[in-house]
Amino acid sequence: MKQYITIGIASLMLGALAVPTMAAGPVPVEAEAPVVVAPPAPISDFTGFSGGLQFGFIDVETSGVASLSGDEPFLGLRAYYDYDFGQFILGGGLQFDGTDIDLGGVTDVESVLRGGVRGGVDLSRDWIYATLGLARVNTSDGAVGDSTGYFVGLGYEAFVTDQITIGAELLYHEFDDFDLDGLDAEATTAGISVNFRF
Repeated sequence: MKQYITIGIASLMLGALAVPTMAAGPVPVEAEAPVVVAPPAPISDFTGFSGGLQFGFIDVETSGVASLSGDEPFLGLRAYYDYDFGQFILGGGLQFDGTDIDLGGVTDVESVLRGGVRGGVDLSRDWIYATLGLARVNTSDGAVGDSTGYFVGLGYEAFVTDQITIGAELLYHEFDDFDLDGLDAEATTAGISVNFRF
């Protein structure tokens, strides 16, 4: 009989311990908030060769022995090699623009050839740069001749695919050694380009 009483008391004690837990209901378990990892910003490397087409407008004005002016569209080719240092990009290359600008019937500007360097800030998939170098303008009149000068300007280039970029440039040129003594010329080009990067 004592054994039954002992078992009964033990059962009552266990039941008493279980009641508060059951009355409170199941213990809620806090779910961990999902960790969302943002994809890394796309980073492109501008190191390597590139070649492309460029087109835009060129405006030419002369001074000195003749004050002439004219503007026409141009179509050209470009080739560069750039090195991407991470936050800074440095490169150099060639550009050739073909055009047909009538300067008052005296002569026509037929082309501009440039060779120069460029350097600027790497913005991940695009960059802004300054550029400068030597330029040569070719005319159609032997008496006027051709001239070598310089150019300076600003540009922008951005990836649109892994290998294709588009760009824009604004360049200012000065020429002062034509065969016609005393003739000086200024030229401004504004153009856009499509480039394939190797």
